[in-house]
Amino acid sequence: MTIALPRRLLAEFTGTALLVTAVVGSGVMAATLSPDDVGLQLLENSVATAFALGALILIFGPVSGAHLNPVVSAADWFLGRRAGTGLTGRDLGGYVLAQVTGAIAGSVLANLMFDLSAVTLSGKERSGGHLWLGEVVATAGLVLLVFALARSGRAPVAPAAVGAYIGAAYWFTSSTSFANPAVTVGRAFTDTFAGIAPASVPGFVLAQLVGLTVGVALLLALYPGVGAAADRVVVPADRAVPTEQAR
Repeated sequence: MTIALPRRLLAEFTGTALLVTAVVGSGVMAATLSPDDVGLQLLENSVATAFALGALILIFGPVSGAHLNPVVSAADWFLGRRAGTGLTGRDLGGYVLAQVTGAIAGSVLANLMFDLSAVTLSGKERSGGHLWLGEVVATAGLVLLVFALARSGRAPVAPAAVGAYIGAAYWFTSSTSFANPAVTVGRAFTDTFAGIAPASVPGFVLAQLVGLTVGVALLLALYPGVGAAADRVVVPADRAVPTEQAR
């Protein structure tokens, strides 16, 4: 049984909001606890984000697939079109809207939790070809991971695998691996450790879309039948719970 779209959109909104709350909130806490050590701040931020992301996939995966990322949703829609699987165009539009608004709400929530102004646009410039290349690499790798897991029947390990990948990518990419257009937009609404200046957002989002294209192209080359697995990204929403529980 496919879960009703409004329930899935609520899951995407809430899950993305909590993801951004974790990213921003752990950044604020890291800067407070380790004010003179940027490396330690990044470690604290990345570990909290990785664990939070894994937990959120476990919570919301059985409802919406826990995409929490327009890149994952767009890949799911594109790869599933010919096989008649994955998100429909209507679903995709709803998912992206829920994810972006959820990300903004999550940033506001984190600001309020730490007694900051609800909205303060970030002044942290993040621009340059090397950072955009980092976003291409991070995003392409994420798309490859998520859909390779689904195609090979290993979607149940996605919470741990995706959390581990994002945590690692904080360190091996020059951009600290945003890899998510919704999260990128949300992080513009906080002038804290995890923020990004609004003027830097378009470059990051464009790089993420390039990463999406690269990731999808590699998937089609490596896993030609990957579209058939689009219904299993990240967790199969129509099979994760018995029918009577999904109503």
